[in-house]
Amino acid sequence: MFDPDELEEIRESKAQWEEDDVQPTVDRFGERKETFTTDTEGHEVDRLYTPEDISDLDYEEDLGFPGQEPYTRGVYPTGYRGRLWTMRQYAGMGTATETNERFNYLLDQGQTGLSMAFDLPTQMGYDSDHAMAAGEVGKTGVAIDSLDDMETVFDGIPLDEVSTSMTINAPASVLLAMYIAVGDKQGVDREELRGTIQNDVLKEYIARNTFIYPPEPSMRLITDIFEFCAAETPKFNTISISGYHIREAGSTAAQEIAFTLGDGIEYVEAAIEAGLDVDEFAPQLSFFFASYNNIFEEVAKFRAARRLWAKIMDERFDAQNPKSKQLKFHTQTAGSTLTAQQIENNVVRVSYQALAAVLGGTQSLHTNGKDEAIGLPTEQSVRTALRTQQILAHESGAADTIDPLAGSYYVESLTDELEAEARELIEEVDERGGMRRSIEEQWVQRQIQDVAFERQREQEEGERIIVGVNEYQVEEEGEQDIEEVDEAVEQAQQDNVATVREERDEEAVEAKLDALRQAAEGDENVMPYIIDGVKVYATTGEVCNVLRDVFGEYQPGSSM
Repeated sequence: MFDPDELEEIRESKAQWEEDDVQPTVDRFGERKETFTTDTEGHEVDRLYTPEDISDLDYEEDLGFPGQEPYTRGVYPTGYRGRLWTMRQYAGMGTATETNERFNYLLDQGQTGLSMAFDLPTQMGYDSDHAMAAGEVGKTGVAIDSLDDMETVFDGIPLDEVSTSMTINAPASVLLAMYIAVGDKQGVDREELRGTIQNDVLKEYIARNTFIYPPEPSMRLITDIFEFCAAETPKFNTISISGYHIREAGSTAAQEIAFTLGDGIEYVEAAIEAGLDVDEFAPQLSFFFASYNNIFEEVAKFRAARRLWAKIMDERFDAQNPKSKQLKFHTQTAGSTLTAQQIENNVVRVSYQALAAVLGGTQSLHTNGKDEAIGLPTEQSVRTALRTQQILAHESGAADTIDPLAGSYYVESLTDELEAEARELIEEVDERGGMRRSIEEQWVQRQIQDVAFERQREQEEGERIIVGVNEYQVEEEGEQDIEEVDEAVEQAQQDNVATVREERDEEAVEAKLDALRQAAEGDENVMPYIIDGVKVYATTGEVCNVLRDVFGEYQPGSSM
């Protein structure tokens, strides 16, 4: 991109500048730190970047144009000038009725997509009246025991007019089946259903631990979903391969890219091994990343991940469909950066993180409520979080041009560095036998834990400033308004699931569950059988128990 003679002139001019201007100033006043880095174990940030730092950049090969390979500059030719990102606030609380009320409130306030949070028992495949659910019903999201709950959540919300993301993993097949069943009851053509299920089990073994079954049958369920949705719900994203939780567990930005795309490679290989054509299912893959405070590093991360995934799909899997190579992703601002101290500061943190996501070209975005370090977000904080996105979209100018930081010597250099580091990590994973083997041997977890430990040490020793926590503290005044789940929710939910069992056709339930068992024991796709089961009001726990009986339960430390 640059003439060699001009580069040499810039190199000489920079050296002269450092000698004549920089060094005398540093000798007299010093600098704030000896070394600046983007992140713990991150990349050293130079004092100044020039064309010399991106002298090897090839515009056509490394950047290209939006909507064209390698998609560094985005997957759509018009970026946000054609359509803004989906504003998808994560919500779900207590009962299905309360969640329906919050969803309708958010839609009334201008939200353009729904994002559904489930309580821990639902995530683990237990009904609200199971002993393991005690004390957790409705606490981290909505309790979904049966199709009755799902119908209530979406009462008055036409599924052909909204896109819904569901943060569910081990029981993803069950909750997706219920969503499809609600659509069927509403008379919505399955081809018009839009949304995403997280359905990313590998990252559960790495960082989040809401797994049920061993990896092999878990991968079978995932590929069954791939196959079913490719034929029945082609607009529904079948997986959200999640780096968010990897980053929240303490990883660096490069590790977030590498381990997320590594999981993606594992899913693609499993689907191909199951007999699926890569160009049939790959366009329905989606990704989920975190956005942290270092704006430039986050923008570079998103750009590097897009470019690297396009190369992986081309080089490893010979994907022919351009959509198979496009990394489309949802972003959530970083929950672990929120502080209980001076929670108003969190509004600022979330705003910068949202800006980074938009500058990086996200397809959808959740902005955290300022009070999520202490509890569920209140209605007021949810509104402020949504307004943050709306101000960013309509007042900041960030959405008016595509990839506005492209060409920045710093951002392009950092994009290259992050891609190279992520590729090296993926190659090491390959040498270790792939992501499943690397997870089984705890290698991935150790890489993340080492970084997290170092980051915590830096914070405790004051090397890393957290405003309001280890610097600039104030004496807090008064108590915060905290959203709490009424303890009566658990009993009400248990009563509701009991009523469902009393009023349903028990013989039909048993027949559908027996059919599911036979399909799971064989090699048929289980999705049609799960849909049949939930339509006669088999519960989440009952369906999951059938699969537990057939597949077993994964015990940490056992062979994967």
